[in-house]
Amino acid sequence: MKQIIYQVDSFTKEPFKGNPAGVCIMQRAADENWMRKIAAEMNLSETAFLYPEKDGYNLRWFTPAVEVELCGHATLASAHILWEQGQLDETKEACFFTLSGLLKAKKLNNQIELNFPAAAPQECTPPQGLLDALGVNAVYIGKNKYDYLVELNSVETVKNVKPDFTKLKELGVRGVMITAKSDDGKYDFVSRFFAPGAGIDEDPVTGSAHCALGPYWAGRLNKTEFKAFQASQRGGEVGVIIDGDRVRLLGDAITVFKIEVE
Repeated sequence: MKQIIYQVDSFTKEPFKGNPAGVCIMQRAADENWMRKIAAEMNLSETAFLYPEKDGYNLRWFTPAVEVELCGHATLASAHILWEQGQLDETKEACFFTLSGLLKAKKLNNQIELNFPAAAPQECTPPQGLLDALGVNAVYIGKNKYDYLVELNSVETVKNVKPDFTKLKELGVRGVMITAKSDDGKYDFVSRFFAPGAGIDEDPVTGSAHCALGPYWAGRLNKTEFKAFQASQRGGEVGVIIDGDRVRLLGDAITVFKIEVE
């Protein structure tokens, strides 16, 4: 039986921008080795695999190299496909059972809102080689269970960073985000995200990173709602709302194509 896989660009209204994700909706759990091979073949930052379970969907995410515990853009893409393909009524919330617990998505003002756990960073001493790999001086360095967060002194510095990905991979963490306060009125902060340890040198738009960025900038800017921009080559916009120990992420999505595999 052939299986359909959709490719969706998340956190963008335009095709070929934002962050592309694969979405594979199955009838039942699949062989893990098969999912890993499909994710490697898709060669996207993440491919999502989901199937109906209880009153929602079991959801797993794979990069071309590893399974990850939390992924924002592929969750957004999954909810988008469920609604677009009529597998879930657009008025209903999508519930996902994941390695990070229950995650939810709903339609809100023509966007998709994700409800994720907050993952605020704690200030830390930088590991040996981190700043050298980034080639920067840091305003702040913190870490949560997934990633390092490094604040830089300007948006221009963030945009101009050219990391040594080999050195970053040696740090032994999922990823490193760099960020700075925006210097215009359009956004509150900008960021980039590097994850060579997970098989992705630079992720175009990283929903899960904003689970750390949102709480961090809430403390720095004394506010709870943000419009953020991830300044990768593709670029993407993320709405961020701090809601207690949760972070609500808002974004758009567009289906680019679908394929069939055996």
